[in-house]
Amino acid sequence: YFNGYKHSLMGKVTWQTVIPTYICAGITLLSICECSSIQAFCMFSQITNDPQVSVLQSPKSGGGVRRRKRDWVIPPLSVTENKRGTYPLKVIRSNEDKKKKLFYSITGPGADLPPAGRFTMDREMGNLYVTQPLDREETASYTFEAHAVADGAGQAYDPMEIIVIVIDQNDNKPYFTVEYNANVAEATTIGTEVVRVEAKDDDEPNTDNSELRYRILNQDPPLPTDNMFEINPITGSIRITGRGLDREKYPQYTLTVQAADMAGEGLTGQTNVILTVTDSNDNAPVFTQSSYNSTVDENKKDFEVVRMVVTDEDEPQTPAWNAKFKIVSGDPDGLFTVKTGTNKQEGILSTAKELDFGTASKHTLLVSVENEIPFAGVSVVTSTATVVVNVRDVNEAPIFDPKETLVVKPEDLAVDEVVVQYTASDPDTARKQTVSYKIMNDPAGWLNVDKDTGLIKVRASMDREAIFVTNNRYIATIGAYDDDAVPATGTGTLIIQLEDVNDNAPIIEQHKIMVCNKDPAPQLLSVTDKDGPEFGAPYSVSLQGMSKTNWTARMNDSRQGIILNLATELPSGNYSVILTVADKHGLGQDNIIKAEVCDCKGEDLMCTQRALGGSNLPIIRGVLGGILLLMLVLVVLFVSLRKEEQKELTSKDNIFYYNREQSREDDQVNGHQF
Repeated sequence: YFNGYKHSLMGKVTWQTVIPTYICAGITLLSICECSSIQAFCMFSQITNDPQVSVLQSPKSGGGVRRRKRDWVIPPLSVTENKRGTYPLKVIRSNEDKKKKLFYSITGPGADLPPAGRFTMDREMGNLYVTQPLDREETASYTFEAHAVADGAGQAYDPMEIIVIVIDQNDNKPYFTVEYNANVAEATTIGTEVVRVEAKDDDEPNTDNSELRYRILNQDPPLPTDNMFEINPITGSIRITGRGLDREKYPQYTLTVQAADMAGEGLTGQTNVILTVTDSNDNAPVFTQSSYNSTVDENKKDFEVVRMVVTDEDEPQTPAWNAKFKIVSGDPDGLFTVKTGTNKQEGILSTAKELDFGTASKHTLLVSVENEIPFAGVSVVTSTATVVVNVRDVNEAPIFDPKETLVVKPEDLAVDEVVVQYTASDPDTARKQTVSYKIMNDPAGWLNVDKDTGLIKVRASMDREAIFVTNNRYIATIGAYDDDAVPATGTGTLIIQLEDVNDNAPIIEQHKIMVCNKDPAPQLLSVTDKDGPEFGAPYSVSLQGMSKTNWTARMNDSRQGIILNLATELPSGNYSVILTVADKHGLGQDNIIKAEVCDCKGEDLMCTQRALGGSNLPIIRGVLGGILLLMLVLVVLFVSLRKEEQKELTSKDNIFYYNREQSREDDQVNGHQF
């Protein structure tokens, strides 16, 4: 069991002892010991009579009470997990107790630290025990220390590190951690991976105990073949191998997948893989009718012609099921449009423009239907339907051409003069109807239209400056109607651009002024003209009558305003100033300015004293008139009462007496003679 050799190193003798591997109680023990002298001993220097237990030998101690330097080690111990037997099991023992009395103990994880109690050491014998079956998946190794103390003197040895490695056994089955649900399109090509499964094994990695292999145990349903899918035994990749995926027939597959360790020969675990076959566009939508017939009144725009229903065997409410429609032929002018209804399974054909019976009384359309997404690599026939649209003739209103016409006329165009002949045509040429005309809207009442010819004349004088004219334009609406049983009326717009003429004299905007009679301030009067600029400024002004004596007037520098001055000192009161203002072509008129002259100076206007003929005269006249009117009412009332009184006094036996003298006296009232 021992191989020893001796050699000299700097005059010292060194022994090296190699201790072979021992197998005891499931523990492999290998130790290499070195001693500094021939008297030292290796801890594992011999085998005891018990072939199952290794013997722990300690070096001999020297004299004195002191800790010996450790000059020995123990290699890791190996213990098989889940070992059967009666516990505790002895692992190693010491023979040092044959030489002297020692006390032993162990400390560390697995001894007195969590997980505590897995290992114990006999205090007096030094035997190391494992107290229960070990589980590598819980704790793969333990490291703790052994201690030895001599009895009496208390000599202690350095702690010895003990490492226990738990040897793995195949005691864990493979397992899957997730549920597998995947979608596979029915048009998926062969060889495409649809899902990858992965199992786990808690046994030691990179050993046969955790080497897994996969296989499919069952496919449900086994249609159209029982090998629609295959699995890579090493990677767990599941691919399509069979043809005939059809969502409409076999919407779902359940695969039972097994994982086995020991490269497929050991423990096993299973899982179910749910594969849902999703729809691919492998079914074309089909019209429920191959032809449709409808009648539409002409001139109807955005009118629903017909609804075309289709069916599709693909999954509802998916792009492979939703339909879209297209007019293939029969509509070169874009008179129709087709759109998909809200339920995605009907096409709604409508008019995009007004149809004309005179142009075409019937339209034959070819409409096709497809899905929102292309067909999935399969050969399908596109469904089509024929739609015949009959156009019904209706009485159409006459049409003015152009719809809006513009003429330019002077605003002083004489009454009964022609403005324009504005006519309309009847689109119902086959009906041979007569078109008549009327005024529909004439805001100022300036126009007349001939019922038969559409000739428009001036009815009343036009005025460019009237409120009915905007931007020199007067707008009227002319109507044209046919003689059908139910007449149809069309309208046209007549715009008359009125040319300006010089028919308005300029006027002064101010009508009243106030001015002091001493050093009066000049008064600036603004002049306007309703006519255009061609008949406006520069203006001219002149004073008329007595105004020339007391006032002066001249145009300002812009020739658009008048500067009026009081030339003489007048008594305070109200005066009328007459000014004639003319435009640049000489058209003018008189303007009367009411001037209130105040007894003040300059611009400090204060009218405190006014003459009778001044500003108070109207008030005085009003008061006097009121007094006279009141007196007249009183006199009439008095006379009426007196007559009634005389009637009662002189009426008797139908005889009436009139006292002339009394009457003469009664007719004098308050000194007034009537």
